Amino acid sequence: MNFETKEQVLERIISQEKPICPHCGCEMQIWEVPPVAFSDGLGWDSPYMYVCFNDECPMYVNGWDNLWENFSQHASYRCIKSPNDDNFEAMPVFSPLGGQGQVIDEQVVAEREALKESTKKGFSILAQCYVEKDEVTVMQLLMDGTQPARVRIKAAEMAGDLAGLEALELMRNHQFGNRQIQNEADKAVEKIHQRNFTRECPFCAEIIKRRAKICKHCGKEVAGL
Repeated sequence: MNFETKEQVLERIISQEKPICPHCGCEMQIWEVPPVAFSDGLGWDSPYMYVCFNDECPMYVNGWDNLWENFSQHASYRCIKSPNDDNFEAMPVFSPLGGQGQVIDEQVVAEREALKESTKKGFSILAQCYVEKDEVTVMQLLMDGTQPARVRIKAAEMAGDLAGLEALELMRNHQFGNRQIQNEADKAVEKIHQRNFTRECPFCAEIIKRRAKICKHCGKEVAGL
């Protein structure tokens, strides 16, 4: 017996035509079920369901009066349907916003999938860069603000192993706009210095030999600093 992952279920549901609520005729929305069942024991046969969130739906509008008159509960119903059968059921909600936090925005899903593909592509390029010792492409990925953060963080790590002294000023003067990327870039700078036995002059910030006593650029004494 084959079991679908949660991601596979969502992919399948998004590709299907959404059902129409039988009470109001509006298209139902994809809804991610909460981690626990409702108090009435309603269970889930899928990690995603279809729910009608039309506030003018007769089931929802009439539900407030019905539940108050019969059960003294300030609540109502939303029409819900499993993607695995043809039955429409009623799901209790206790406020106009009840359940809406789990509505799946298909644009968000598409953006998330695009980010996943972009990250996968970036890591593939970096793997090739490592094999070919391609520091230029590594630095390009690191400086490219359109790249996923995970790709740029990995590029910063690799820059410490591959990049030369010419990359130092570029990394020091660049505003990464992400603390984690910035931290990895700073570590890469220190690693490049260690590989080349260099450091920055504390007075003029120019690159000098680690054991230098006098900065060749500004003439200041740097021994012990």
